[in-house]
Amino acid sequence: MNILLIVLLVLVVALVVAIVLLIRQLRQSQQAEAIESAIRVQADADIERSTPGQLAEMQSLKEELLAAIDALEHGTTAIVDHHESPNAIEGSLSVIADACAEVGVRVICCYGVTDRHGADGARRGLEENRRFLAAGGRGLVGVHAAFTCSDATLTEAAAIAAEFDTGVHVHVAEGTVDADAATRLDGLTTDAWLLAHCVHLADDAPLRGTIAHNPRSNTGNGVGYARPARFTHTHRVVLGTDGIDGDMHAERDAAGALASPELAAAWLDAGRALVPEVAHDRVTWATDGHHADEVVVDGEVVLRNGQPTRVDAHEIRALARETAERVRARMGRSEEHTS
Repeated sequence: MNILLIVLLVLVVALVVAIVLLIRQLRQSQQAEAIESAIRVQADADIERSTPGQLAEMQSLKEELLAAIDALEHGTTAIVDHHESPNAIEGSLSVIADACAEVGVRVICCYGVTDRHGADGARRGLEENRRFLAAGGRGLVGVHAAFTCSDATLTEAAAIAAEFDTGVHVHVAEGTVDADAATRLDGLTTDAWLLAHCVHLADDAPLRGTIAHNPRSNTGNGVGYARPARFTHTHRVVLGTDGIDGDMHAERDAAGALASPELAAAWLDAGRALVPEVAHDRVTWATDGHHADEVVVDGEVVLRNGQPTRVDAHEIRALARETAERVRARMGRSEEHTS
């Protein structure tokens, strides 16, 4: 009988302990949910209170992290970026540079100046380029396109580039609306300039600089074919994706289909001159020839087994999707209030 009582007491004690532990776990779970809910509420409140510029800057950081990850996954170790965010100009280039550095990708930054948002917007864009370069940032001076800028803005952009011994990254004659770009830019360009697109640029246009051919973008936008082979004797021709993705091999293939595989390969190789350090990077390609299995930058493995080593790509993509949905919901509510 005593043994039976002892067994019953042990069972009762064990049951009480189990109940206590269960209650504790339940409370911890409830506390965790409350904390997570509070964080989400606070984040939502922050978004509600944020200015368009602050919101755009948060989005920019996630977008640039994603762009850098995509580039790395495609074996691209350097990005020449042309950025525009009219609601978040000040400090935007540092956000981009920091995001790329976090992933382990080199970047040459610029802010695309334009008069489309008024003279003050153009002034702030010029100052962002100046601020970034003065702080030691690696960059060019950005100009959206000649047809969206005044002569004064174009002249000031060229002056800032000369001041910091760099070039200007500008869209040139991408469409017929900008067909007179050569006339507007005549006398301003130097060999350090980067001239993007040049679809409708005349063969004998008096512009200096490197021409960036973007066949996938030009085809997709229906603006025509640049026929870049006509410039190979007077300009360096390189390839660019125009922000579609970081797959330079896809751009090479598109260029090769329009010109020749040999010319496209030469244009791809010529791009390394823009960031000479990439010559020392090492890429081990996956079987599809478009994605990298391993990438080594400055002696550091920044991509292993197809995954970035410095950041969690899955977490960043999940956060970006979540933020995008919340921002989209905010925009929808804003439209309801204004309609």
